[in-house]
Amino acid sequence: MIEVLVVDDDTRVARVNAAYVERVPGFRVAGQAHSAAEALCRMEELPRPDLVLMDHHLPDESGLAVVEEMRRRGHQTDVIMVTAARDLTTVRAALRQGVLQYLVKPFSFAGLRAKLEAYADLRRTLDRGGTAEQSDVDLIFGAPSSGVVPDLPKGHSPATADLVRRALLNAEGSLSAQEVAEETGLSRQTAQRYLKLLERTGKARLTLRYGDAGRPEHRYGWATPD
Repeated sequence: MIEVLVVDDDTRVARVNAAYVERVPGFRVAGQAHSAAEALCRMEELPRPDLVLMDHHLPDESGLAVVEEMRRRGHQTDVIMVTAARDLTTVRAALRQGVLQYLVKPFSFAGLRAKLEAYADLRRTLDRGGTAEQSDVDLIFGAPSSGVVPDLPKGHSPATADLVRRALLNAEGSLSAQEVAEETGLSRQTAQRYLKLLERTGKARLTLRYGDAGRPEHRYGWATPD
């Protein structure tokens, strides 16, 4: 599970954001804070959270000042800014301080979910180790890539689609949804959803494997030259 600290000066907004986080599979709220001082205190008290959702407008210091102090204290926790601050000076400062994502208020659950899913994709890429393909580097640095499927339907992540693509490309034969899930670290349901999308768009080919009884097993392979 990815442990998240939610920081927002408005307690109601913090509760809403925390509820959003809990709805995203693989994420859990480790705590909440409503000021800069409380956020830094939480960073010391909690088992180091993996991610901070950081508001910029706090009553005692700015969110970016908190990030700067976190780094000074040696906390390498990742940060996503969730704030109404939309001036480019603040955005640029966030970029320079290593903030990974920037989500402007007001936002919907779908907007936050997309940021969290992209962050989870990034963690999976970095945790895998080894060497990186260009698509991996693009994901890490937030650069646009050509994408596996152009114009993905709403709610689909290009990085996740690329993760499934690589699993199919690296396989010696066809894979089931469960095998793709085990290879990528995705849930079986998510793997199945992206496999069906790739199959519908002609990127993956579907074959059926018949056993002794029951429904045939759906297996997928990469269908197009890469």
